[in-house]
Amino acid sequence: MAKNEFLSAITQLAAEKNLPKEVVFEAVEAALASAHKRDELATKDVVVKIDEATGGTRVFTRMTVVEEIEDEETQILLEDARKENAQAQLGDGIDTEVLDAKDSGRVAAQTAKQVVLQRLREAEREVVFDEYEGRDGDIVSGEMVRMEGRNVIVDIGKAEALLPGSEQVRIEHYRSGQRLKYYILEVYKAAKGPQVVVSRTHKNLIRRLFEIEVPEIFKGVVEIKAVSREAGFRSKVAVWSTQEGVDPVGACVGLRGIRIQNIVNELNGERIDIILWDPEPGRFVAHALSPAQVVHVETDEETNTAMVVVPDRQLSLAIGKEGQNARLAAKLSGWRIDIKSQSAYEEVMDELPDPSDPLSTMAPTQPAAAEEAPTPEEQPVAVATEEPVVDGVVEEEKEEVVAPVEEPAPVVAEKSAAAPAEPKIRFAEEILVPDRDAQEPEGKGRSRSKGKVKGKRAPSQDGPATKVTRPARERVVVLEDEDEYLDDA
Repeated sequence: MAKNEFLSAITQLAAEKNLPKEVVFEAVEAALASAHKRDELATKDVVVKIDEATGGTRVFTRMTVVEEIEDEETQILLEDARKENAQAQLGDGIDTEVLDAKDSGRVAAQTAKQVVLQRLREAEREVVFDEYEGRDGDIVSGEMVRMEGRNVIVDIGKAEALLPGSEQVRIEHYRSGQRLKYYILEVYKAAKGPQVVVSRTHKNLIRRLFEIEVPEIFKGVVEIKAVSREAGFRSKVAVWSTQEGVDPVGACVGLRGIRIQNIVNELNGERIDIILWDPEPGRFVAHALSPAQVVHVETDEETNTAMVVVPDRQLSLAIGKEGQNARLAAKLSGWRIDIKSQSAYEEVMDELPDPSDPLSTMAPTQPAAAEEAPTPEEQPVAVATEEPVVDGVVEEEKEEVVAPVEEPAPVVAEKSAAAPAEPKIRFAEEILVPDRDAQEPEGKGRSRSKGKVKGKRAPSQDGPATKVTRPARERVVVLEDEDEYLDDA
């Protein structure tokens, strides 16, 4: 091969592998050195140098400077070394050129080829590792290549990244050729080369998308204070303006919602709530529960809890579907949130004593204790024992008084047996996140419930037919008193 062709081949190889020319030259020099050692210089330490200008090669044997020679093939005395290099020191390497180096044979050439390929692979891995090392927390765009079990292999340019199953959004369906943005979790060296692990569920993916879409966030005028996310379903982002006169929420939404819409499209329709951050914890908790309106907030720093009062009609809105809104608000604010309706809060406050009223703080007097009356079960028995003479009157009164007391007894027992007490949930984080994989997807193909029962007319024994509606989970018609129909008849 001519020298110019040799240089052209090295240049082309460097361009194909996307490697510097110096790296390719070093790989070829190492390959030629291994080829010469295989033929005639097997016992020598061979070094090959290529002239990058002309493409010529020179072969050297390298000997180590020592005080006493143990191996004549690889060592040289200090006095002899200083004849060739006056500045030689112990431990230095002295290169002596081999003038009569012969061309390598077929086996040596095959060995050189394998060395070149191995060196180039190692160089490629180092370049990739240097490219992505230190980019943890960055965002990259990649194209889905293939599936390996539950893992997705993504082409991110110079390397292939790994998207584990634990970092995939459960409602997303990945297909070959699909292009998405990914968050880099970590970069490390593996046996097969550098490994880049990416994620689609990390909450900082939303933070990086806002930095791309919102220039105010990239410049630091608007700051993202906190992010809470349930990947694929809903997220909350708390923003704050560091410059007076800038609306942080409006800057993130953009004109006609174009900025936030681009982020939602990238996340395949995930809902995003932009919340105004506030240094006062009570107001921040109230903002975090948006879109629900908050009437009152009480915070306790010792227990890190916040008791929030909302209107009765917005209690379900504050809690959210399956507790989602309350969970996200608790993660966003960092407070344990106890949500109460306004009516329940007022009942609790009415039961508390008024500290401004001195009578409410006094101990109860003797007449208050004397107000204890006998239970309804004991009262009819006392009347019957005191006046046994008037038989007819006493029996009638006994039937009227005792009958209403005894009749509800089996009904109460039936309710308590049928409806066991459910555990009380107080804070938002106590609401378990439902397994959304087990839920059926919504759509036109979903089968309707076959157990619906509309209102029917239940005929009574001695009275006209009455329309009875059966609410969910409770049968009111079973608890009706049949005497009512008898009286009407």
